[in-house]
Amino acid sequence: MTDTELDTLAQQVGQALGARGWRLATAESCTGGWIAEAVTAIGGSSAWFDRGFVTYSNEAKIDMLGVSAHTLATQGAVSEATVREMAAGALDRSIATVAVAVSGIAGPSGGSPAKPVGTVCIGWALRAGEQSALTLQFAGDRRAVRRQTVIRALQGVLALTH
Repeated sequence: MTDTELDTLAQQVGQALGARGWRLATAESCTGGWIAEAVTAIGGSSAWFDRGFVTYSNEAKIDMLGVSAHTLATQGAVSEATVREMAAGALDRSIATVAVAVSGIAGPSGGSPAKPVGTVCIGWALRAGEQSALTLQFAGDRRAVRRQTVIRALQGVLALTH
Protein backbone atom coordinates (compact mmCIF):
# COMPACT_ATOMS: atom_id res chain seq x y z
CA MET A 1 0.00 0.00 0.00
CA THR A 2 1.45 3.34 -1.03
CA ASP A 3 1.28 6.53 1.01
CA THR A 4 -1.50 7.69 -1.31
CA GLU A 5 -3.42 4.48 -0.61
CA LEU A 6 -2.94 4.94 3.14
CA ASP A 7 -4.28 8.49 2.81
CA THR A 8 -7.24 7.13 0.85
CA LEU A 9 -7.90 4.51 3.54
CA ALA A 10 -7.79 7.18 6.26
CA GLN A 11 -10.15 9.34 4.20
CA GLN A 12 -12.55 6.39 3.80
CA VAL A 13 -12.46 5.84 7.56
CA GLY A 14 -13.29 9.50 8.11
CA GLN A 15 -16.14 9.48 5.62
CA ALA A 16 -17.62 6.34 7.19
CA LEU A 17 -17.31 7.68 10.74
CA GLY A 18 -18.72 11.06 9.70
CA ALA A 19 -21.67 9.45 7.93
CA ARG A 20 -22.59 7.68 11.18
CA GLY A 21 -21.88 10.67 13.40
CA TRP A 22 -19.19 8.64 15.17
CA ARG A 23 -15.88 9.75 16.65
CA LEU A 24 -12.66 7.76 16.85
CA ALA A 25 -10.10 7.44 19.64
CA THR A 26 -6.77 5.66 19.28
CA ALA A 27 -4.66 3.90 21.90
CA GLU A 28 -1.25 3.19 20.45
CA SER A 29 1.88 1.50 21.68
CA CYS A 30 4.09 0.13 18.88
CA THR A 31 2.82 2.64 16.31
CA GLY A 32 3.68 5.62 18.50
CA GLY A 33 0.82 7.80 17.28
CA TRP A 34 1.01 6.88 13.58
CA ILE A 35 -2.68 5.92 13.42
CA ALA A 36 -3.66 9.31 14.86
CA GLU A 37 -1.25 11.01 12.45
CA ALA A 38 -2.76 9.18 9.47
CA VAL A 39 -6.31 10.21 10.32
CA THR A 40 -5.49 13.79 11.29
CA ALA A 41 -3.69 14.24 7.96
CA ILE A 42 -7.20 14.28 6.48
CA GLY A 43 -8.79 17.72 6.32
CA GLY A 44 -11.92 17.96 8.44
CA SER A 45 -10.87 15.12 10.75
CA SER A 46 -11.81 17.21 13.80
CA ALA A 47 -15.41 16.29 12.98
CA TRP A 48 -14.77 12.57 13.57
CA PHE A 49 -11.46 12.17 15.46
CA ASP A 50 -11.60 12.81 19.19
CA ARG A 51 -8.18 11.96 20.62
CA GLY A 52 -5.21 9.65 20.65
CA PHE A 53 -3.28 8.08 23.48
CA VAL A 54 0.34 7.03 22.98
CA THR A 55 0.96 4.57 25.78
CA TYR A 56 4.33 3.03 25.01
CA SER A 57 5.25 1.92 28.53
CA ASN A 58 3.24 -0.40 30.74
CA GLU A 59 2.98 2.44 33.26
CA ALA A 60 1.38 4.66 30.62
CA LYS A 61 -1.09 1.91 29.73
CA ILE A 62 -2.07 1.67 33.41
CA ASP A 63 -2.10 5.42 34.15
CA MET A 64 -3.69 6.75 30.96
CA LEU A 65 -5.98 3.90 29.93
CA GLY A 66 -6.67 1.94 33.11
CA VAL A 67 -5.13 -1.28 31.83
CA SER A 68 -4.89 -3.76 34.68
CA ALA A 69 -1.40 -4.37 36.07
CA HIS A 70 -2.51 -7.98 36.51
CA THR A 71 -3.33 -8.28 32.79
CA LEU A 72 0.07 -6.87 31.88
CA ALA A 73 1.84 -9.19 34.32
CA THR A 74 0.01 -12.34 33.26
CA GLN A 75 -0.71 -11.75 29.57
CA GLY A 76 1.96 -9.23 28.60
CA ALA A 77 1.72 -5.89 26.86
CA VAL A 78 1.46 -7.64 23.50
CA SER A 79 -1.74 -9.58 24.06
CA GLU A 80 -5.35 -9.49 22.98
CA ALA A 81 -6.38 -8.98 26.60
CA THR A 82 -4.22 -5.86 26.85
CA VAL A 83 -5.43 -4.27 23.60
CA ARG A 84 -9.03 -4.96 24.60
CA GLU A 85 -8.42 -3.09 27.86
CA MET A 86 -6.59 -0.32 26.00
CA ALA A 87 -9.52 0.16 23.61
CA ALA A 88 -12.04 0.12 26.45
CA GLY A 89 -9.93 2.62 28.39
CA ALA A 90 -9.74 4.94 25.38
CA LEU A 91 -13.53 4.91 25.17
CA ASP A 92 -13.88 5.53 28.91
CA ARG A 93 -11.57 8.53 28.68
CA SER A 94 -13.03 10.13 25.56
CA ILE A 95 -16.23 11.06 23.79
CA ALA A 96 -15.44 8.58 21.01
CA THR A 97 -17.89 6.00 19.72
CA VAL A 98 -15.19 3.63 18.48
CA ALA A 99 -11.63 3.00 19.62
CA VAL A 100 -8.73 1.09 18.17
CA ALA A 101 -5.75 -0.08 20.20
CA VAL A 102 -2.44 -1.59 19.10
CA SER A 103 0.51 -3.18 20.86
CA GLY A 104 3.29 -5.16 19.27
CA ILE A 105 6.92 -6.04 18.82
CA ALA A 106 8.17 -4.00 15.88
CA GLY A 107 11.81 -5.02 16.29
CA PRO A 108 14.54 -5.32 15.55
CA SER A 109 14.83 -6.73 19.08
CA GLY A 110 12.34 -7.59 21.81
CA GLY A 111 10.93 -10.77 20.36
CA SER A 112 10.78 -14.19 21.97
CA PRO A 113 9.95 -17.68 20.71
CA ALA A 114 6.36 -17.21 21.91
CA LYS A 115 6.08 -13.65 20.53
CA PRO A 116 8.60 -13.11 17.74
CA VAL A 117 9.39 -9.74 16.19
CA GLY A 118 6.44 -8.75 14.01
CA THR A 119 3.81 -9.98 16.49
CA VAL A 120 1.08 -7.37 16.81
CA CYS A 121 -2.23 -7.34 18.67
CA ILE A 122 -5.01 -5.01 17.56
CA GLY A 123 -8.23 -4.41 19.44
CA TRP A 124 -11.38 -2.51 18.56
CA ALA A 125 -14.23 -1.44 20.83
CA LEU A 126 -17.56 0.27 20.28
CA ARG A 127 -19.24 2.32 22.96
CA ALA A 128 -22.28 0.07 22.46
CA GLY A 129 -20.22 -2.75 23.98
CA GLU A 130 -18.91 -4.75 21.02
CA GLN A 131 -15.22 -5.66 21.28
CA SER A 132 -12.86 -7.66 19.12
CA ALA A 133 -9.15 -8.34 19.01
CA LEU A 134 -6.72 -10.33 16.94
CA THR A 135 -3.06 -11.25 16.84
CA LEU A 136 -1.13 -10.88 13.61
CA GLN A 137 2.38 -11.67 12.45
CA PHE A 138 3.87 -9.05 10.12
CA ALA A 139 7.09 -9.40 8.15
CA GLY A 140 9.71 -6.76 7.44
CA ASP A 141 11.73 -4.21 9.31
CA ARG A 142 10.50 -2.00 12.14
CA ARG A 143 8.92 0.56 9.80
CA ALA A 144 7.19 -2.14 7.76
CA VAL A 145 5.70 -3.81 10.86
CA ARG A 146 4.45 -0.47 12.20
CA ARG A 147 3.01 0.57 8.82
CA GLN A 148 1.19 -2.73 8.35
CA THR A 149 -0.24 -2.31 11.86
CA VAL A 150 -1.59 1.16 11.02
CA ILE A 151 -3.21 -0.15 7.83
CA ARG A 152 -4.82 -3.18 9.49
CA ALA A 153 -6.04 -1.06 12.42
CA LEU A 154 -7.74 1.40 10.06
CA GLN A 155 -9.19 -1.39 7.95
CA GLY A 156 -10.77 -2.78 11.11
CA VAL A 157 -12.27 0.61 12.00
CA LEU A 158 -13.69 0.87 8.48
CA ALA A 159 -15.19 -2.62 8.77
CA LEU A 160 -16.94 -1.63 12.01
CA THR A 161 -18.72 1.22 10.24
CA HIS A 162 -20.42 -1.01 7.66
